[in-house]
Amino acid sequence: MYILQCANGFYYTGSTIDLGLRIKQHQNGEGANFTKKHLPVVLVYFEEFQRIDEAFNREKQVQGWSRKKKEALINSEYNKLPELSKNYTQYKADD
Repeated sequence: MYILQCANGFYYTGSTIDLGLRIKQHQNGEGANFTKKHLPVVLVYFEEFQRIDEAFNREKQVQGWSRKKKEALINSEYNKLPELSKNYTQYKADD
């Protein structure tokens, strides 16, 4: 599972069995349509798994995260992940 930062600042999350090849494909415009439109891309995070289905499941999990939560993961700020997992109904309203 990997996270790319695109030229427009957006993050793209994917999974692959060959990270080096996949990054080259993205950079050459042969990757996903999203990254093709927002080149160049920079690898900002990756995790390795024994099986591709595990990587795919993690990809889908991270894709659903907010930008702030992805950035906490990218920056190894794991202590922030539980707080960033709360949905808006779990936050106290400012008085």
